[in-house]
Amino acid sequence: MFYRILCSLTVALAIAAVWFGASPVAGADEYAGKQWPAANLVSIDQISHDSFDRLLKTYVDANGMVDYRAWHASAGDRQTLRNYLDSLGQADASLPATREAQLAYWINAYNALTLEGILRVYPTTSIRNHTAKLIGYNIWKKLHLYVGRQQVTLDHIEHKILRPMGEPRVHFAIVCASIGCPRLLNEAYVSDRLEDQLVTNSVDFFARSQNLKTDAQGNLYLSQILSWFGTDFGKSQQAQIQYLQPYFPQSAQVLVGRGGYRIQYLKYNWDLNAQQ
Repeated sequence: MFYRILCSLTVALAIAAVWFGASPVAGADEYAGKQWPAANLVSIDQISHDSFDRLLKTYVDANGMVDYRAWHASAGDRQTLRNYLDSLGQADASLPATREAQLAYWINAYNALTLEGILRVYPTTSIRNHTAKLIGYNIWKKLHLYVGRQQVTLDHIEHKILRPMGEPRVHFAIVCASIGCPRLLNEAYVSDRLEDQLVTNSVDFFARSQNLKTDAQGNLYLSQILSWFGTDFGKSQQAQIQYLQPYFPQSAQVLVGRGGYRIQYLKYNWDLNAQQ
């Protein structure tokens, strides 16, 4: 009787895991990176992103689409990504570092950890296949990266570290492996070019019709990202648009300048940002 109950429970958990978007065998927490001895920890200023930069240049195209198939097939470059994540673990976030270096570090950490998470479950069609709400594996909450004396998840990096830093353009830099996300820049973010990189990707984000559209009826259609995180750009909708307007294409700038526009939000595309 106990065996039958156990089997029934196992089947029920498997069905629930699939129903809520996770692999039924992937419910446990997973880990990436390396725990370094305290004596080996360094400032974020000293962390190199060169190896990650080389990987992005190899596997990511100008539109931010990733050749997951080739990357997954390359044992050497899979290891290079893991080695990079190990190197991120050497950072002690409590040590002094420039704001630019911290932003670049955490943007790269988010993107690299996401890529590692996807490569672990590849082939897949969407990150949402691996974000169980109740039972099972959730890549945003259960994939941990060692950083100095702490462990961080994707959710922690985004909501507890990056957003409180007060640079809302990170929403155009961190990429959750989906077409609806901003493009994944095919280079690593670095402190000495961070401002240019953020401007470039912000302009690119709004240049894409999946993120911004206008029509003759005065509607301004924006990415759901601006609905979910709008308050990061300003306390009011007017303040948010004023902040974002310089990054809009000309047609949207004219519409906003005339006033009387109505904001609508576009459907988000969770399909994997994979090269065909």
